[in-house]
Order: sequence, then structure tokens, then C-alpha cells
Amino acid sequence: MPDAVYVKDAFARIADRYVMANHVMSCGMDVWWRKRVAWKIRQWNANNLLDVASGTGDLALEIQDTCPSIDITATDFCAEMLEHASQRGMRKTMVADALHLPYADASFDVVTVAFGLRNMADYPAALKEMNRVLRSGGKLLVLDFSLPNGILRAPYRWYLHNILPRVAGWITQQKDAYEYLGASIEQFPQGEVMCQLMRDNHYTSAEVETLTFGVVSMYVATK
Repeated sequence: MPDAVYVKDAFARIADRYVMANHVMSCGMDVWWRKRVAWKIRQWNANNLLDVASGTGDLALEIQDTCPSIDITATDFCAEMLEHASQRGMRKTMVADALHLPYADASFDVVTVAFGLRNMADYPAALKEMNRVLRSGGKLLVLDFSLPNGILRAPYRWYLHNILPRVAGWITQQKDAYEYLGASIEQFPQGEVMCQLMRDNHYTSAEVETLTFGVVSMYVATK
């Protein structure tokens, strides 16, 4: 699993150009992925939501716009990233480690984490901590990269390991911050493996929906 100190330092260094890099690397599809999540959450009639590993607030801001009645808090352990989220209009932010959230048990109706669980030092511990702050019947939504199946798998892996780090490195001037990305995606639990990991850590009804030919997966589980 990723080294927390390295990940925090890497994100601090790329914070200024993180949003632009995401748009370029995904060919703009990251905007649609977040809209898909926000519209799904809008159907749940939630009162409050915690966005964990929020970074520059991309997902939290999309949910804030799409679901104006939900009280949303964005957290991240990298203060530099959260500063950008605040500057972009995120109303409530908190610097916090996802493995030690500063909230009481059963505080939130929904917890989200987009492209962040993969970077955490302990997946089961993070899932348990997010479960702790969820109310009974609350929803956890995880959005993260995955590997497509079939004929797209090989060319996508080549892009992931050869093109993506170079492009992102050129945009951010921090190539090393992206060199670990391909390996982290390869090692991250996917599909039914992730669903079972959720069930093993006190969630029920875990299910997965793949987006953009399987490049990204959206997991939803209930406490």
C-alpha cells in the first residue's frame, strides 16, 4: 500500500496544477464521472455528506452544486490541496487524516471518496473509519481508477505506464509525483474484490458500476 508521507508530499507539490492535470489526463471525462456521482447522490435524500480525501474539492464542489440542500464537508490530510478547494468555493473544509477522522460516530448520511482510497496506507482501516462516521443505513461511495477488460486492457496499461506520467509530469513539473500512479492502479482491489472488501468491513449491499469502458469504477455500499 502507498507510503502516506510520500503521498502527502507529492500532492502538496502538485496542488497548483492538479485540476488541470486531471482534465488533460482524462480527456475531460473526469467532469462527467463526478457529475454521474453527484446525480446518484441527489437521489438519496441525504441531509449531510463527508467527502474524504477531497483534494482540491472537485467532487465535493460538484455535489455542492448539484445537491444544494446537502450540508457538505470536505476533508483531506494535505492542507495545500484543501486551500485550493476553499478558493474555488468549497464552503466547509477540514484538514484531517482519513484513518483518524475528527467526527463522532454516526455523524453523516453519506461518505464519498474519489480517487483517494487507492492512495491510503491501509484500505481496510480506512473503510472501517468511514463506516464509523456513517449513520446506520448510510451510504459509502467510492470512485476510483480500474483496469478495463478485453481488448482495451493492454493499450490502456501501456498508456498508464508510458504516456500518462510524462504528460502529467510536464503539466505539473513534478513527474515523480505521477510515476507511482500506474502501479497503484494495478494493485488496487477492483470489481468484486473491492465489493467483498467492503462487506468484510461492515458494509452490506456493496455493488460496482464501471464507467468509460472500465477505466473508472464506482462502488456503493450501505452501512
